[in-house]
Amino acid sequence: MSNPYSVTVIPGDGVGPEVTKATVKVLEATGVKFQWEPVEAGEAVVERYGTPLPEEALASIGRTKLALKGPLTTPVGFGFRSINVSLRKQFDLYACLRPCLSFPGAPSRYEDVDLIVVRENTEDLDIGLEFEKGTPEMARLQALVAEDLHEDLEGEWGVSLKAISEAGSRRILKFGFDYAQAHGRKKVTAVHKANILKYTDGMFLAIAREVAGDYPGVEFEDIIIDNLCMQLVRNPDRFDVLVLPNLYGDIISDLCAGLIGGLGLAPGANIGEGAAIFEPTHGSAPRYAGQDRMNPMAMILSGAMLLRHLGEDGAAVRVEQAVGQVIQEGNILTYDLSRQAAPASTSQVAEAVIEAMRRSHA
Repeated sequence: MSNPYSVTVIPGDGVGPEVTKATVKVLEATGVKFQWEPVEAGEAVVERYGTPLPEEALASIGRTKLALKGPLTTPVGFGFRSINVSLRKQFDLYACLRPCLSFPGAPSRYEDVDLIVVRENTEDLDIGLEFEKGTPEMARLQALVAEDLHEDLEGEWGVSLKAISEAGSRRILKFGFDYAQAHGRKKVTAVHKANILKYTDGMFLAIAREVAGDYPGVEFEDIIIDNLCMQLVRNPDRFDVLVLPNLYGDIISDLCAGLIGGLGLAPGANIGEGAAIFEPTHGSAPRYAGQDRMNPMAMILSGAMLLRHLGEDGAAVRVEQAVGQVIQEGNILTYDLSRQAAPASTSQVAEAVIEAMRRSHA
Protein backbone atom coordinates (compact mmCIF):
# COMPACT_ATOMS: atom_id res chain seq x y z
CA MET A 1 0.00 0.00 0.00
CA SER A 2 1.36 3.42 -0.95
CA ASN A 3 2.05 6.04 1.68
CA PRO A 4 -0.73 8.58 2.26
CA TYR A 5 -0.42 12.01 0.70
CA SER A 6 0.37 14.73 3.25
CA VAL A 7 -1.91 17.71 2.64
CA THR A 8 -2.34 20.87 4.69
CA VAL A 9 -6.00 21.71 5.36
CA ILE A 10 -7.04 25.30 6.04
CA PRO A 11 -10.79 25.29 6.81
CA GLY A 12 -11.05 29.05 6.33
CA ASP A 13 -13.61 31.62 7.44
CA GLY A 14 -17.37 31.95 7.01
CA VAL A 15 -18.68 28.94 5.12
CA GLY A 16 -15.15 27.63 4.66
CA PRO A 17 -15.21 25.02 7.43
CA GLU A 18 -18.47 23.54 6.10
CA VAL A 19 -17.41 23.19 2.47
CA THR A 20 -13.94 22.01 3.52
CA LYS A 21 -15.36 19.29 5.77
CA ALA A 22 -17.64 18.15 2.95
CA THR A 23 -14.72 18.01 0.52
CA VAL A 24 -12.48 16.04 2.87
CA LYS A 25 -15.26 13.44 3.22
CA VAL A 26 -15.62 13.15 -0.55
CA LEU A 27 -11.87 12.84 -1.12
CA GLU A 28 -11.58 10.15 1.54
CA ALA A 29 -14.45 8.25 -0.09
CA THR A 30 -12.38 7.91 -3.29
CA GLY A 31 -10.11 5.43 -1.52
CA VAL A 32 -7.04 7.63 -2.00
CA LYS A 33 -5.14 7.85 1.30
CA PHE A 34 -4.43 11.23 2.84
CA GLN A 35 -2.57 12.44 5.90
CA TRP A 36 -4.35 15.71 6.67
CA GLU A 37 -2.56 18.51 8.53
CA PRO A 38 -5.29 20.87 9.77
CA VAL A 39 -4.10 24.43 10.51
CA GLU A 40 -5.83 27.73 11.21
CA ALA A 41 -5.75 30.97 9.25
CA GLY A 42 -8.01 33.90 8.47
CA GLU A 43 -9.96 36.58 10.23
CA ALA A 44 -11.19 34.21 12.93
CA VAL A 45 -7.68 33.63 14.34
CA VAL A 46 -6.36 37.20 14.42
CA GLU A 47 -7.23 37.75 18.09
CA ARG A 48 -5.43 34.56 19.14
CA TYR A 49 -2.32 34.83 16.95
CA GLY A 50 -2.07 38.55 16.20
CA THR A 51 -2.08 37.75 12.50
CA PRO A 52 -4.50 36.11 10.04
CA LEU A 53 -1.67 33.98 8.69
CA PRO A 54 0.04 32.20 11.60
CA GLU A 55 3.53 30.77 11.22
CA GLU A 56 2.13 27.29 11.90
CA ALA A 57 0.05 27.47 8.72
CA LEU A 58 2.98 28.65 6.63
CA ALA A 59 5.26 25.98 8.10
CA SER A 60 2.73 23.24 7.32
CA ILE A 61 2.42 24.27 3.66
CA GLY A 62 6.19 24.50 3.51
CA ARG A 63 6.37 20.86 4.61
CA THR A 64 3.56 19.31 2.61
CA LYS A 65 3.82 21.55 -0.48
CA LEU A 66 0.06 21.00 -0.88
CA ALA A 67 -2.96 22.66 0.69
CA LEU A 68 -6.72 22.33 0.50
CA LYS A 69 -8.00 25.73 1.53
CA GLY A 70 -11.43 27.09 2.30
CA PRO A 71 -12.12 30.76 1.54
CA LEU A 72 -10.48 33.28 3.87
CA THR A 73 -11.69 36.71 4.97
CA THR A 74 -9.06 39.45 5.01
CA PRO A 75 -9.51 41.71 8.05
CA VAL A 76 -10.68 45.22 7.16
CA GLY A 77 -8.79 48.29 8.29
CA PHE A 78 -5.41 46.88 9.28
CA GLY A 79 -2.58 44.55 8.41
CA PHE A 80 -2.76 42.38 5.34
CA ARG A 81 -4.03 43.72 2.04
CA SER A 82 -5.05 40.15 1.23
CA ILE A 83 -4.30 36.83 2.93
CA ASN A 84 -4.64 35.04 -0.39
CA VAL A 85 -2.15 37.38 -2.07
CA SER A 86 0.25 36.86 0.84
CA LEU A 87 0.07 33.08 0.42
CA ARG A 88 0.68 33.35 -3.31
CA LYS A 89 3.71 35.54 -2.76
CA GLN A 90 5.09 33.42 0.09
CA PHE A 91 5.10 30.26 -2.04
CA ASP A 92 5.41 31.91 -5.47
CA LEU A 93 2.14 30.42 -6.66
CA TYR A 94 2.31 32.28 -9.93
CA ALA A 95 -0.39 30.39 -11.87
CA CYS A 96 -4.06 30.52 -10.96
CA LEU A 97 -5.89 27.75 -12.80
CA ARG A 98 -9.68 28.03 -13.00
CA PRO A 99 -11.59 25.55 -15.17
CA CYS A 100 -15.13 26.51 -16.17
CA LEU A 101 -17.11 23.49 -17.34
CA SER A 102 -20.84 23.15 -18.00
CA PHE A 103 -22.76 20.48 -16.12
CA PRO A 104 -26.05 19.31 -17.68
CA GLY A 105 -28.87 20.36 -15.40
CA ALA A 106 -27.12 23.38 -13.90
CA PRO A 107 -29.06 26.63 -14.35
CA SER A 108 -27.28 28.48 -17.14
CA ARG A 109 -27.96 30.26 -20.40
CA TYR A 110 -25.26 28.18 -22.07
CA GLU A 111 -24.49 24.52 -22.74
CA ASP A 112 -21.18 22.78 -23.36
CA VAL A 113 -18.95 25.57 -22.03
CA ASP A 114 -15.46 24.17 -21.50
CA LEU A 115 -12.95 26.93 -20.76
CA ILE A 116 -9.68 27.06 -18.85
CA VAL A 117 -8.72 30.41 -17.33
CA VAL A 118 -5.00 30.73 -16.61
CA ARG A 119 -4.43 33.86 -14.54
CA GLU A 120 -1.04 35.31 -13.61
CA ASN A 121 -1.11 35.43 -9.83
CA THR A 122 1.75 37.53 -8.51
CA GLU A 123 2.05 40.76 -10.52
CA ASP A 124 -0.07 43.54 -12.03
CA LEU A 125 -2.17 45.82 -9.82
CA ASP A 126 -2.44 43.20 -7.08
CA ILE A 127 1.16 43.78 -5.95
CA GLY A 128 -0.15 46.79 -4.04
CA LEU A 129 2.18 49.57 -5.25
CA GLU A 130 -0.15 52.43 -4.37
CA PHE A 131 0.14 56.12 -3.60
CA GLU A 132 -2.50 57.74 -1.42
CA LYS A 133 -3.73 61.23 -2.22
CA GLY A 134 -2.27 63.99 -0.14
CA THR A 135 0.78 62.05 1.04
CA PRO A 136 4.43 63.12 0.59
CA GLU A 137 4.98 60.02 -1.55
CA MET A 138 2.17 61.04 -3.87
CA ALA A 139 3.59 64.57 -4.08
CA ARG A 140 6.99 63.19 -5.13
CA LEU A 141 5.32 60.98 -7.74
CA GLN A 142 3.39 63.96 -9.10
CA ALA A 143 6.60 65.97 -9.36
CA LEU A 144 8.39 63.09 -11.12
CA VAL A 145 5.56 62.65 -13.63
CA ALA A 146 5.48 66.37 -14.34
CA GLU A 147 9.26 66.58 -14.80
CA ASP A 148 9.91 63.40 -16.78
CA LEU A 149 6.65 62.76 -18.62
CA HIS A 150 5.31 66.31 -18.86
CA GLU A 151 1.92 65.17 -17.62
CA ASP A 152 -0.08 67.26 -15.16
CA LEU A 153 -1.22 65.38 -12.06
CA GLU A 154 -2.00 68.48 -10.02
CA GLY A 155 -4.83 68.16 -7.53
CA GLU A 156 -6.01 65.19 -5.50
CA TRP A 157 -4.95 61.93 -7.11
CA GLY A 158 -4.63 58.36 -5.93
CA VAL A 159 -2.36 56.12 -7.98
CA SER A 160 -1.95 52.35 -8.24
CA LEU A 161 0.93 51.07 -10.36
CA LYS A 162 0.35 48.32 -12.90
CA ALA A 163 3.65 46.43 -13.01
CA ILE A 164 4.24 43.23 -14.95
CA SER A 165 7.63 41.72 -15.71
CA GLU A 166 9.07 39.99 -18.72
CA ALA A 167 9.93 36.92 -16.63
CA GLY A 168 6.49 36.77 -15.01
CA SER A 169 4.74 37.13 -18.35
CA ARG A 170 6.87 34.47 -19.97
CA ARG A 171 6.34 31.85 -17.27
CA ILE A 172 2.54 32.26 -17.11
CA LEU A 173 2.28 32.09 -20.89
CA LYS A 174 4.49 29.01 -20.95
CA PHE A 175 2.30 27.49 -18.21
CA GLY A 176 -0.78 28.08 -20.37
CA PHE A 177 0.75 26.49 -23.46
CA ASP A 178 2.16 23.57 -21.45
CA TYR A 179 -1.27 22.98 -19.93
CA ALA A 180 -2.92 23.07 -23.36
CA GLN A 181 -0.40 20.63 -24.77
CA ALA A 182 -0.59 18.23 -21.83
CA HIS A 183 -4.40 18.16 -21.76
CA GLY A 184 -5.16 17.96 -25.47
CA ARG A 185 -6.36 21.54 -25.74
CA LYS A 186 -6.39 23.05 -29.22
CA LYS A 187 -6.02 26.79 -28.72
CA VAL A 188 -4.49 29.38 -26.40
CA THR A 189 -5.80 32.95 -26.35
CA ALA A 190 -3.64 35.69 -24.82
CA VAL A 191 -5.78 38.50 -23.37
CA HIS A 192 -4.52 42.08 -23.16
CA LYS A 193 -5.12 45.80 -23.60
CA ALA A 194 -2.01 46.40 -25.67
CA ASN A 195 -3.71 48.97 -27.86
CA ILE A 196 -3.61 51.37 -24.88
CA LEU A 197 -1.11 49.94 -22.37
CA LYS A 198 1.90 49.72 -24.65
CA TYR A 199 4.65 48.95 -22.15
CA THR A 200 2.87 46.44 -19.89
CA ASP A 201 0.21 44.67 -21.92
CA GLY A 202 2.21 45.40 -25.06
CA MET A 203 5.13 43.48 -23.59
CA PHE A 204 2.79 40.67 -22.49
CA LEU A 205 1.47 40.36 -26.04
CA ALA A 206 4.94 40.41 -27.62
CA ILE A 207 6.09 37.61 -25.30
CA ALA A 208 2.89 35.65 -26.00
CA ARG A 209 3.64 35.72 -29.73
CA GLU A 210 7.21 34.64 -29.07
CA VAL A 211 6.23 31.77 -26.74
CA ALA A 212 3.53 30.61 -29.17
CA GLY A 213 6.27 29.88 -31.71
CA ASP A 214 7.56 27.11 -29.45
CA TYR A 215 4.22 25.28 -29.61
CA PRO A 216 3.41 24.74 -33.30
CA GLY A 217 0.76 22.14 -32.44
CA VAL A 218 -1.33 24.64 -30.43
CA GLU A 219 -3.32 27.32 -32.20
CA PHE A 220 -2.66 30.83 -30.90
CA GLU A 221 -4.64 34.04 -31.00
CA ASP A 222 -4.77 37.25 -29.00
CA ILE A 223 -7.72 39.41 -28.09
CA ILE A 224 -8.32 42.75 -26.39
CA ILE A 225 -9.96 42.35 -22.98
CA ASP A 226 -13.11 44.35 -23.73
CA ASN A 227 -13.71 42.43 -26.95
CA LEU A 228 -13.20 39.18 -25.03
CA CYS A 229 -16.02 40.11 -22.63
CA MET A 230 -18.42 40.61 -25.51
CA GLN A 231 -17.31 37.45 -27.33
CA LEU A 232 -17.62 35.29 -24.20
CA VAL A 233 -21.23 36.38 -23.82
CA ARG A 234 -22.00 35.89 -27.51
CA ASN A 235 -20.12 32.66 -28.17
CA PRO A 236 -18.00 31.13 -25.41
CA ASP A 237 -17.44 28.03 -27.60
CA ARG A 238 -14.83 29.88 -29.66
CA PHE A 239 -12.38 29.88 -26.72
CA ASP A 240 -10.39 27.11 -25.09
CA VAL A 241 -7.49 28.21 -22.85
CA LEU A 242 -7.37 31.88 -21.86
CA VAL A 243 -4.11 33.29 -20.48
CA LEU A 244 -4.42 36.66 -18.76
CA PRO A 245 -2.53 39.10 -16.54
CA ASN A 246 -3.67 39.17 -12.93
CA LEU A 247 -6.52 41.69 -12.82
CA TYR A 248 -8.11 40.63 -16.11
CA GLY A 249 -7.90 36.99 -15.03
CA ASP A 250 -9.63 37.72 -11.74
CA ILE A 251 -12.55 39.42 -13.46
CA ILE A 252 -12.87 37.04 -16.41
CA SER A 253 -12.83 33.93 -14.21
CA ASP A 254 -15.94 35.23 -12.44
CA LEU A 255 -17.57 36.03 -15.77
CA CYS A 256 -16.83 32.48 -16.96
CA ALA A 257 -18.27 31.09 -13.72
CA GLY A 258 -21.47 32.93 -14.62
CA LEU A 259 -21.55 31.08 -17.93
CA ILE A 260 -21.76 27.69 -16.19
CA GLY A 261 -24.22 28.44 -13.38
CA GLY A 262 -22.32 30.49 -10.82
CA LEU A 263 -19.42 30.46 -8.39
CA GLY A 264 -20.80 27.38 -6.65
CA LEU A 265 -19.45 25.34 -9.58
CA ALA A 266 -16.12 27.16 -10.04
CA PRO A 267 -13.04 25.42 -8.64
CA GLY A 268 -9.52 26.79 -8.58
CA ALA A 269 -5.87 26.07 -7.95
CA ASN A 270 -2.86 28.27 -7.25
CA ILE A 271 0.25 26.55 -8.56
CA GLY A 272 3.97 27.25 -8.33
CA GLU A 273 7.15 25.31 -8.95
CA GLY A 274 7.30 24.02 -5.37
CA ALA A 275 3.77 24.15 -3.94
CA ALA A 276 0.09 24.24 -4.84
CA ILE A 277 -3.04 25.39 -3.01
CA PHE A 278 -6.51 24.26 -4.08
CA GLU A 279 -9.54 26.39 -3.26
CA PRO A 280 -12.93 27.41 -4.64
CA THR A 281 -13.25 30.67 -6.55
CA HIS A 282 -16.03 31.96 -4.27
CA GLY A 283 -15.50 33.95 -1.08
CA SER A 284 -16.19 33.20 2.56
CA ALA A 285 -19.84 34.42 2.61
CA PRO A 286 -19.80 35.07 6.38
CA ARG A 287 -23.52 35.74 6.61
CA TYR A 288 -24.15 32.07 5.74
CA ALA A 289 -21.59 30.67 8.18
CA GLY A 290 -22.79 27.74 10.26
CA GLN A 291 -26.04 27.31 8.34
CA ASP A 292 -24.99 24.20 6.37
CA ARG A 293 -26.53 25.62 3.21
CA MET A 294 -23.60 26.68 0.98
CA ASN A 295 -22.96 24.74 -2.21
CA PRO A 296 -19.81 22.63 -1.62
CA MET A 297 -19.34 21.63 -5.26
CA ALA A 298 -16.75 24.30 -6.13
CA MET A 299 -14.67 23.11 -3.19
CA ILE A 300 -15.24 19.44 -4.06
CA LEU A 301 -14.18 20.10 -7.65
CA SER A 302 -11.09 21.90 -6.31
CA GLY A 303 -10.43 18.65 -4.46
CA ALA A 304 -10.66 16.83 -7.78
CA MET A 305 -8.02 19.22 -9.13
CA LEU A 306 -5.84 18.25 -6.15
CA LEU A 307 -6.28 14.59 -7.10
CA ARG A 308 -5.19 15.30 -10.67
CA HIS A 309 -2.18 17.23 -9.38
CA LEU A 310 -1.22 14.11 -7.41
CA GLY A 311 -1.57 11.93 -10.51
CA GLU A 312 -4.75 10.28 -9.17
CA ASP A 313 -6.64 10.88 -12.39
CA GLY A 314 -9.04 7.96 -11.95
CA ALA A 315 -10.20 9.24 -8.58
CA ALA A 316 -10.52 12.77 -9.97
CA VAL A 317 -12.75 11.53 -12.79
CA ARG A 318 -14.96 9.65 -10.31
CA VAL A 319 -15.45 12.82 -8.24
CA GLU A 320 -16.20 14.97 -11.28
CA GLN A 321 -18.62 12.46 -12.75
CA ALA A 322 -20.39 12.07 -9.39
CA VAL A 323 -20.82 15.84 -9.11
CA GLY A 324 -22.22 15.91 -12.63
CA GLN A 325 -24.61 13.06 -11.85
CA VAL A 326 -25.95 14.76 -8.71
CA ILE A 327 -26.51 17.98 -10.66
CA GLN A 328 -28.24 16.20 -13.55
CA GLU A 329 -30.53 14.22 -11.24
CA GLY A 330 -31.50 17.51 -9.58
CA ASN A 331 -32.87 16.01 -6.37
CA ILE A 332 -30.18 16.93 -3.83
CA LEU A 333 -28.86 20.40 -4.56
CA THR A 334 -28.30 23.56 -2.54
CA TYR A 335 -30.42 26.66 -2.98
CA ASP A 336 -28.33 28.16 -5.82
CA LEU A 337 -28.91 25.16 -8.10
CA SER A 338 -32.03 23.50 -6.73
CA ARG A 339 -35.34 23.20 -8.53
CA GLN A 340 -36.88 21.63 -5.43
CA ALA A 341 -39.10 23.42 -2.90
CA ALA A 342 -36.73 22.42 -0.09
CA PRO A 343 -33.05 22.77 -1.09
CA ALA A 344 -30.50 20.33 0.31
CA SER A 345 -27.82 21.17 2.84
CA THR A 346 -24.06 21.29 2.31
CA SER A 347 -23.58 17.97 4.08
CA GLN A 348 -26.44 16.31 2.17
CA VAL A 349 -24.86 17.30 -1.15
CA ALA A 350 -21.53 15.81 -0.06
CA GLU A 351 -23.26 12.55 0.89
CA ALA A 352 -25.07 12.53 -2.46
CA VAL A 353 -21.76 12.88 -4.30
CA ILE A 354 -20.27 10.03 -2.25
CA GLU A 355 -23.31 7.85 -2.95
CA ALA A 356 -23.03 8.62 -6.69
CA MET A 357 -19.42 7.45 -6.58
CA ARG A 358 -20.49 4.25 -4.83
CA ARG A 359 -23.21 3.55 -7.40
CA SER A 360 -20.78 4.01 -10.26
CA HIS A 361 -18.55 1.31 -8.71
CA ALA A 362 -21.36 -1.11 -7.90
